[in-house]
Amino acid sequence: MPHTVSISDTPSIANTSVDHYAVFGNPIAHSKSPQIHALFARQTSQNIDYIAQQVALDQFETAVSAFIEKGGKGLNITVPFKEKAWTLADIHSERAQRAGAVNTLIKRDNGELYGDNTDGVGLARDLILNHKIPVEARNILLIGAGGAIRGILEALLEQQPTSLLIANRTKPRAIELMNDFADMGNINGCGLNELGQQTFDIVINGTAASLHGKLPTLPDELFNPHACSYDLMYSARPTPFMRWSKQHGAEKIFDGLGMLVEQAAESFFLWRNVKPDTETVINIIRHAL
Repeated sequence: MPHTVSISDTPSIANTSVDHYAVFGNPIAHSKSPQIHALFARQTSQNIDYIAQQVALDQFETAVSAFIEKGGKGLNITVPFKEKAWTLADIHSERAQRAGAVNTLIKRDNGELYGDNTDGVGLARDLILNHKIPVEARNILLIGAGGAIRGILEALLEQQPTSLLIANRTKPRAIELMNDFADMGNINGCGLNELGQQTFDIVINGTAASLHGKLPTLPDELFNPHACSYDLMYSARPTPFMRWSKQHGAEKIFDGLGMLVEQAAESFFLWRNVKPDTETVINIIRHAL
C-alpha cells in the first residue's frame, strides 16, 4: 500500500482543493519524501498531499499515466526509474536533457509532462553549502554509472574540479558517461578493478549497494589526507560505505539525507514556485531516523 502523508488539514492552509504529488520507486518503503514534502508544505502553507508508491518494474509507464489521469500534478522519481522517466517526459529541462535522467515530472496545463532533474543541484548544495566541502580544484571519484550518477555529473563539473573519475563494475557504462560529459571538464571512466593506487579528495558512492546492506569492491587506499566520503544513500545508521570509509581513512563522512532534502526542495519549488527552508527539515528528518 502507498504510504500517504496528507497535510490538507493543516490549520494555516485555506480550505481549497488539494493538489496531489507522489514519489515512485522500487523499493520505496525507506523513502522519507512524504515527510519532507509535508514539512515543506506546512512551512509554506501549500495545500497538497504526497504519497510514496512502490511500482512494479514493468509497470512504470502505466503507473505514471494512472496517477496523472486521476489528477496528479507532479511526481518524484527514484531508483530504478529515472531513465524511464526521461523517456516518458514530453519536454526536458536543460539539466535533464544533459543527464538523460529525470527525477521530477510536472504535468503542465496543456497535458504535457515536463521532466527535470534536481539531483545535481541537491548534491551541490548539500556538499558546498551544508557541509562546507569545496568541489573546485578537487580530485573526485564517482562509484557507479547509473541514473543517480548521470543526474549529478553536470552540477559537479560546473564547479570545475581538477579531475573527475567514474568507476563502475562494468567499464563500458563508465566510458559512455565519460564521453557524454567530456566537453565539460577533465572526466575519465574505468572499471572498479582498474582503480589501482589512485587516491581522491572526494569519493561519492552512487551505487544502490547500501540499500541492500552491501558494499562495492574497492581498493584499501582510496582517500587523500582530509578526504570526504559521501554516500548518495542514507539510513538511520551509517551505511556500509560510510563504515568502510571511516576504516580506510576518510576524514569527513556524510550520507545522502541532505541531498535528498535539497533536491526535494528544488522539486517543490518547481511545482509550487516557493522555496522552503531546508536546514530545519534536514534536522527534523535526521532526528526522526
